[in-house]
Amino acid sequence: MVTTIVIIAVIVLVVFLVMWVISVQNKLVKADEISKNALKQINVQQMSRYDAIKALVKLTREYAGYEGETLQKVIAERKITSSPNPTVADINANERALSGLTAQVTAVAEQYPQLKANEGYLNTMKDIKAYEENVRLSRMTFNDTVTRFNNQVRMFPGSLVASMLGFAPKEYLADDVSKAEYPDF
Repeated sequence: MVTTIVIIAVIVLVVFLVMWVISVQNKLVKADEISKNALKQINVQQMSRYDAIKALVKLTREYAGYEGETLQKVIAERKITSSPNPTVADINANERALSGLTAQVTAVAEQYPQLKANEGYLNTMKDIKAYEENVRLSRMTFNDTVTRFNNQVRMFPGSLVASMLGFAPKEYLADDVSKAEYPDF
């Protein structure tokens, strides 16, 4: 009788432990998928921004012949990556490339007042600003999802299951230091 109770208690304990491990594993997978999705959303926004910059370069070429062609060559050299599974390094590299392209197009446009007054130019610049804001918000969302995932991976007792199943903390997107500096007036 006592051995039967002990066997039943052990079975219940094992079942409870297995259910807990499955529950933690499901939470880790869900958090991992959410962070992957957030990273892909950034990549989609970056591609939209890249397309808008290309459209702006075409417009610039109409007004600024040589500079427009130079910008076209720069864009051809600085292709950004669109991957079904982008990495944090891909996103950071894309952001650096896009920021450089935007700065170059803006610098050329400054030299041509009639270009800056063009409605197509103004609308495209507005679109680029909107894409930049979307990327900024998406970056914040990604870093928030990574924080949640990393908490689950690193906090006890979930860390035991995470290490058993091969889950490791994820890397955050780097801050853009150039945008964090305030202008010196």
